[in-house]
Amino acid sequence: MTALNFSQQVAQIEANLANIKGRMEKAARKAGRDVNEIKLVAVTKLLPLETIKAGIAAGIRDFGENYPEQAVEKIQELASDESLAWHMIGHIQSRKASSVCAYFDWVHAVDRIKIARRLDRFCAETNRSMPVLIEVNVSGEESKHGFNAWDEHRWPDLLSEFKEITEFPHLQIQGLMSMPPFFDDPEKTRPFYQRLGRLQGFLRKELSEVSWDELSIGTSFDYEVAIEEGATIIRLGTTIFGSRPVNE
Repeated sequence: MTALNFSQQVAQIEANLANIKGRMEKAARKAGRDVNEIKLVAVTKLLPLETIKAGIAAGIRDFGENYPEQAVEKIQELASDESLAWHMIGHIQSRKASSVCAYFDWVHAVDRIKIARRLDRFCAETNRSMPVLIEVNVSGEESKHGFNAWDEHRWPDLLSEFKEITEFPHLQIQGLMSMPPFFDDPEKTRPFYQRLGRLQGFLRKELSEVSWDELSIGTSFDYEVAIEEGATIIRLGTTIFGSRPVNE
């Protein structure tokens, strides 16, 4: 979209959003769900500030970033707009936990006890409470982050660590996040999302002090399937903004 001027970028994003929202509504109806239960997070990693401003002009208010060092400058530039919410959706290095707590509104990728502990510590220093999601790996792919959850027989082994995370006073556990394998056919992601849904049900029963209501699943290539399987947050980038400026 770099060849377009600002007004053209806004118009293109508005058109893309209209198409996406129509498809979201269709998928929600198919599943007997209310589309208003589903939050769209626009993934803006690697995108310039001007593109984010075009997204804001097109009506986007929730933005997802993967790299704190790149996101902070954008967040600072747009800090005067209090309607925006910033979601940390990438793997968090321990040394970046402080800036995540300082600048983000949500964390989607609590993938180990160590990072949960650090987030709780830094949130405590500023007396804030952070909504977070626990990231789980339901596919078994070594390239994916998250607690190992692909073997359903071993889910009871997760309970002690998850229980510990729920007890951090400055973290609000909202639910789960996951990334399935990439397939050309989005239908092939369905079994992984169904497994995640079963894990959600298991945790609601075993750790009932947390609601586990949120499921952050679904990307540009499979968000309709994700909605049909219970997504409450979908994370879309290329379908909104077009191709990234560099390879992801």
